[in-house]
Amino acid sequence: MKKDRKLNKKADKKIIIIGAGIGGLSAGIYGRLAGYEVDIYEKNPVAGGQCMGWNRKGHHIDNCIHWLTGTREGTALHQVWRDLGALTEDTEYAAYDAFYTCIYEGKRATLWKDLDRTERELLELSVEDAEEIRRFIQHVRYASASVIPAEKPMDMMGIKDYIQMGKEMADMPKVIKEYGEISLQDLADRFHHPLLKMLFAEYMPKEYTAYSLLVSYGTMASGNGELPMGGSLAMSNRIVNRFLELGGRLHLNMPVKRVILEGNRAKGIELESGECHTGDYVISAVDTMELFSALIGREKMDSVWKKPYENMEGYPLQSGFQLAFSVDQGIYKERDTVLFACEPFTIGERSISYMSLKGYEYEPDFAPEGKMVLQTNVSQLDQDFLYWKSLSKEEYKRVKAELVQVIEERILTEYPELNGHIELLDCWTPLTYERYCNAYHGAYMSFITKPGVKPFRVKGEIKGLHNLYIAGQWIMAPGGLPIAAISGKFAIQRILKQDKRKITEI
Repeated sequence: MKKDRKLNKKADKKIIIIGAGIGGLSAGIYGRLAGYEVDIYEKNPVAGGQCMGWNRKGHHIDNCIHWLTGTREGTALHQVWRDLGALTEDTEYAAYDAFYTCIYEGKRATLWKDLDRTERELLELSVEDAEEIRRFIQHVRYASASVIPAEKPMDMMGIKDYIQMGKEMADMPKVIKEYGEISLQDLADRFHHPLLKMLFAEYMPKEYTAYSLLVSYGTMASGNGELPMGGSLAMSNRIVNRFLELGGRLHLNMPVKRVILEGNRAKGIELESGECHTGDYVISAVDTMELFSALIGREKMDSVWKKPYENMEGYPLQSGFQLAFSVDQGIYKERDTVLFACEPFTIGERSISYMSLKGYEYEPDFAPEGKMVLQTNVSQLDQDFLYWKSLSKEEYKRVKAELVQVIEERILTEYPELNGHIELLDCWTPLTYERYCNAYHGAYMSFITKPGVKPFRVKGEIKGLHNLYIAGQWIMAPGGLPIAAISGKFAIQRILKQDKRKITEI
């Protein structure tokens, strides 16, 4: 597989991209590789979208990457990351050996990268659940072969492509058959031990289809989900540098007001400043509700797009209420993400009885000497966003401050050794994602796939509109960085096809 691709022949056409998140940057890089002129317009002072980090009190807070799917060489997605400059031959990965650990009434259960170790320890914990434990581990092994199609869009695949994909994922039908029609809560209900129930129901939103957990765990266990050192902002900056080195033009602090449409064709964009810029193609790489509500108008939203937005129950969205702390180094001993049961507290109308913690001691540059960053994320869904949205400015500040105190108390109850050694750095809510990224309902992932609901997937086109394409995580559930990255490539391949060029040119 070719690792370093170079510029193709000049196409003498121009692409305008709205949004410099991972989807927009990916489209920009592949557009340059295909020889197009490319201009990206971004409303924020920095590129990267939600693949971002920021500094507080001399500490760096990482917003995005917990593991990166596509780190295993030889996969098509790894090649995409190499094309984007996100991963290189010199990329270093964090040394960790577990997906996460659950703690309940003093007992611990861990999903180790070593599946044999996981199976052995879970069997020691609960002989009564032996059959379900063995079934789960076997199907995680099956799911480890799952890959995200990244060579080309599925609607552009031929019979040979499907045969090859079938060979690569020959065991995935077994996973879908066993876990495709149940939720994570249903999976948890198969177990008797309360710690195992917690292990399978509380890490991801329990509404998720159960196979989502197996695929995520299998990705990590197979070595295809490592954690690049330096964090989210560093990776975004590498991608930005790749785009600029290829001759792309990045315009920051330039929010777009609308897409200029002439009849059924996109001709360019108008900025909030009133400036207009024309191009042969426009790629929207912003939140799709922002596209439909502001840039082209809600009347352009066809039934395919309307369906998930009009069915919040069937297509929920995930966000989080999150806090970052500075902790004296050497006090907090956990090495991996932990989830622990706590005294219940409420956010809006929802009761929370579990909390997660992730330490960043493996990133010494994230904190001053003698310190480390510790972060927690309380999962939020659509109803939680609407609760935050209903608050006045004064109520919003008050509720945040009260929750900070409550959550810190829960952390100190579980880890009393941190008393006197922990200091708040920052906290943020779903409204933060809405404010900075125009994220619909503050979501940082695309639509959750629930049992009995068709997973959301579109081509990245809008019915009846020409020369306008969509990139970003919203084109395919569950979204996230891998989908954003391949969506940019797919958008350029659609343009190549429209220009009667081979999509294999990139």
